[in-house]
Amino acid sequence: MVEIDFRDVERRWQSLWEKKRIFQPEPSERPKFFITIPYPYLNGNLHAGHTRTFTIGDAVARYKRMKGYNVLFPMGFHVTGTPIIGLAELIQKKDPNTIEVYSNFHDVPKEVLLTLDTPEKIVEYFSKEALEAMKNIGYSIDWRRVFTTTDDAYQKFIEWQFYRLKKLGYVVKGSHPVRYCPHDRNPVEDHDLLHGENATVIDFTVIKFYYERDGEKIILPCATLRPETVFGVTNIWLKPTKYVLAKVDDETWLVSKEAYEKLTYTDKKVELIGEIDAETLFGKYAVNPVTGSEIPILPAEFVDTDNATGVVMSVPAHAPYDYVAIEELKKSELAEKYNLKDILTKIEPIVLISVDGGAEAETSEIPAKSIVEGMGIKSQNDPALERATKLLYKKEFHKGVLLDITGEYSGMQVSQIKDRLQRDLMERGIGD
Repeated sequence: MVEIDFRDVERRWQSLWEKKRIFQPEPSERPKFFITIPYPYLNGNLHAGHTRTFTIGDAVARYKRMKGYNVLFPMGFHVTGTPIIGLAELIQKKDPNTIEVYSNFHDVPKEVLLTLDTPEKIVEYFSKEALEAMKNIGYSIDWRRVFTTTDDAYQKFIEWQFYRLKKLGYVVKGSHPVRYCPHDRNPVEDHDLLHGENATVIDFTVIKFYYERDGEKIILPCATLRPETVFGVTNIWLKPTKYVLAKVDDETWLVSKEAYEKLTYTDKKVELIGEIDAETLFGKYAVNPVTGSEIPILPAEFVDTDNATGVVMSVPAHAPYDYVAIEELKKSELAEKYNLKDILTKIEPIVLISVDGGAEAETSEIPAKSIVEGMGIKSQNDPALERATKLLYKKEFHKGVLLDITGEYSGMQVSQIKDRLQRDLMERGIGD
């Protein structure tokens, strides 16, 4: 059998392509076809993911050429954003982890790596590496048309494109949730992040429970992923610690210190009023703005003050954590300390979702209680509680129907209620 040197074959064809300039289109009568791919980010060498993306674009470009099109396939490099700046700073500091990663996984010689101490040097080095890698693979790119996102011509093109789209009505000014960097006070996307690429925007619905203090309404903003469960709230949870009162637009909110800081990064007008000890509120009552019912404010160590507002609504019929927390609180020293025993005996889970029946279904079963007891969960510290929560939420989301207790929403599927209820709460001024 004759052995074939595929590398030699590859080089000969690539040399011929370059000599014939077949990937360098010039104006002609043939129909035009323009293609580009997401530009690689130059804070490291290319990897398999890049190769997949480039190969898809290359296959399309080659196919169109075979169909008689005059194909323009340029290549750009994304070089803006904080990761390149951050990488330069880490190299300047000779950060051990950075040196190890780029030496061992990006194959950058250590003596070279230590010279890449400015964003410009990083871009220059990795752009040369990327070009060599792509040329070796043999992509059908017009290498005369290689650019970076900081080139003057490219930036002018982006400006023209933006104003053109704006003039046509395709770009409008508005507000929407974004990831935000408090250090740089700037919205960020993946390529702007040095760390934390997995951070996502979570769509909470804030429901404005409240209590009265000296004739003033104090908002207890509860952030939830399941606004439909507002009809089953039996109490509010606060962590036994210091919270703050803040003026938020024209309302007074009680939130955790962490939540107050995050509110300052929103489009709301926020002003700090002062601290308040949550312990002064335990045993007092708040009002559910949707049902009008009064519900007690109770202590819970499990409340994460860094999550959402630090104020949590409790739905023990459908939230295993809440069900277990109330049962444990009944037996705890906190019930004695804050004189809560009588209050706790009156709390009854409110079932608002049916999985097996319709909106008028009558059920004596409390879903959270059933799954907790079925899995033998006795404590909030039981790891199985997380699994129980996910199982019940998934079941109710996909199969659940709202019961008559939810009023006008009775009969609606749980999977379809969120957007409508969120909109209704905001229109009534009791949601955010």
